[in-house]
Amino acid sequence: MSLNQLDQLKQYTTVVADTGDFESMKIYKPQDATTNPSLILQAAGKPEYRHLLEQAVNEAKDGGLEAILDRILILFGLEILKIVPGRVSTEVDARLSFDTAATIAKAHELIAAYEKEGHSRDRILIKIASTWEGIKAAEALEKEGIHCNLTLLFSFAQAVACAEAGVQLISPFVGRILDWHKKETGKDYQGDEDPGVISVRSIYNYYKKFGYKTEVMGASFRNKGEILALAGCDLLTISPGLLGELQASEEAVTPSLTAEEAAASDHEKISLNESDFRFLFNEDPMAVEKTAHGIRAFSADIVKLEKLITELLG
Repeated sequence: MSLNQLDQLKQYTTVVADTGDFESMKIYKPQDATTNPSLILQAAGKPEYRHLLEQAVNEAKDGGLEAILDRILILFGLEILKIVPGRVSTEVDARLSFDTAATIAKAHELIAAYEKEGHSRDRILIKIASTWEGIKAAEALEKEGIHCNLTLLFSFAQAVACAEAGVQLISPFVGRILDWHKKETGKDYQGDEDPGVISVRSIYNYYKKFGYKTEVMGASFRNKGEILALAGCDLLTISPGLLGELQASEEAVTPSLTAEEAAASDHEKISLNESDFRFLFNEDPMAVEKTAHGIRAFSADIVKLEKLITELLG
């Protein structure tokens, strides 16, 4: 019996579920799972997850809105940890994206909550936006053994700074890079021509060529072609709809990203201080626009989640 594309992909790449929906995790059996405020909001709006909201309100109402919000994230994370054998990514409030100290403090609170429930910090990734302040927070957290997933990553500058900071994992947003270029040029990019695919391949090659330990996890896919063009990447986090498409096909999957290709790439090593980072990042209008938009969108969804909690509090 020939393997479907999802099972083939799992031979080369760690598959991660990009969802807050437990049922789809049970179907596709990913190694890890990632959530974000938008996915949690989506799940929280479904009747089958309402009990988690009510539980969070009951358990944390004395601590106010922020405590309840954190408890919702933890309760979702705890449910996910029952399903996946690997790690869950839990996101720091996007409104802290430009505050290093507050990001570190929030990460400590989240990790402490998981540890109180008996989960080792090795199974948790703290998700932080790839701003300079976020990267510096992650650098400090990694030194304490708190592992981080740097999200909303759109540029080579962000990737280099993350590697130099020694973060555990980065999540370059393939589909959102594609969205921006399609809007700018009107062109329909496919496979290897996809700007999001090109960006992740470049980052992967750079990391492997220079021996960085930071894992690369392609994220935010718009179509199956983007995923297959990045087979061989350390990890890929994939939505349930695209996991279903991969499972439904038996076409061959071959790795596109390899250590050999990385070693032969023409990358030269660079090092970035804060002013270098800010200048290089600013030179990439797509990255500036998409990072800012992502932070705004995640922040807006946290506000919607808070509204949902306020209604529950009556």
